[in-house]
Amino acid sequence: MKPMGKTRRLMSLGLCGAALAAALAAPAAQAAPGERHGPAWTPTDTGSDARFRGLAAVSSRTAWLAGSQGTVLRTTDGGRHWRDVSPPGAADEALEFRDIEAFDARRAVALAIGEGEASRVLRTEDGGATWTESFRNTDARAFYDCLTFFDSRHGLAMSDPVDGRFRILSTADGGRSWNVLPSAGMPQAQAGEAGFAASGQCLVSAGPKDVWLATGGAATARVLHSGDRGLTWTATASPIPAGDPARGVFGLAFRDRTHGIAVGGDYRADQVSPRASAVTSDGGRRWQPSRTPPAAYRSGVAWLPHSRSAALAVGPAGTDLTTDGGRTWRAVGTGSYDTVDCTADGSCWAAGEKGRVARAFVS
Repeated sequence: MKPMGKTRRLMSLGLCGAALAAALAAPAAQAAPGERHGPAWTPTDTGSDARFRGLAAVSSRTAWLAGSQGTVLRTTDGGRHWRDVSPPGAADEALEFRDIEAFDARRAVALAIGEGEASRVLRTEDGGATWTESFRNTDARAFYDCLTFFDSRHGLAMSDPVDGRFRILSTADGGRSWNVLPSAGMPQAQAGEAGFAASGQCLVSAGPKDVWLATGGAATARVLHSGDRGLTWTATASPIPAGDPARGVFGLAFRDRTHGIAVGGDYRADQVSPRASAVTSDGGRRWQPSRTPPAAYRSGVAWLPHSRSAALAVGPAGTDLTTDGGRTWRAVGTGSYDTVDCTADGSCWAAGEKGRVARAFVS
């Protein structure tokens, strides 16, 4: 499960991470064009041409996808078959699903983004057979980007700034109802500052109370942190370049409440993205640039199962692997993916444009 702070068992700590790293570095037997010498992502046929920026990997067998054209898919057999469980009417309304958090094969919460009433939260308790809309934004100034859960009951969603501060929604009943939190504990936003709804990773949590929010578009790309489930926040500048609406921190991953990785850059294909990653070992109070960052913009990042040092970063131009906690990266594939998520039972999933979904795993 992607939320709940990405809690993982610590058994077989180095072995699983090392084995998966080796698998990802090997040529893929079923690689898509452009991935022949890349990671051993095993592509799966979704039967869809939607762009999937929302991904919730529950296990090596179960995963949820949320994407464009009002599309939500679910697999319970490791990606061999994908079931279209899109909410009724979502395609007709052209809802843009950009994040999804799943508790198991039956319960999931999906976020549709956009201005005003285009931003919505929907919840299912029966594997997507039926959906209930639990939140619809009625403030034309708000634009929701990401959501995260600390556990099966407590979660947050974030909107771009309203009245000069990022807006936070909170739920204490698993997403059945939502309330806007007071803004007094939120620092003032910079001019032009916003979140990026690119991978479902602009708002992430670790443990029962810690949550981080990634920003860009302003003079400085920042990471905001709350240790009390979103009531009060502190903001820290990151070394990832900003200064343009297309630049900043796009994705975060924390393996615990202190060790995190930030990725981003400039999402425009014709622009370079130097210093596209950074690391922290103190919960985000300080961020250090990676000595050898990914060579291009990356939108998603995930720690490998049971590893304290290995992680994957993905973007439209490829996949990168770190084995030293994000300080140095090396390219291991060129296939296009927007988001990545790993599970406690030793699997990693990636998703992106044109219905692309793939899995790599350690048995």
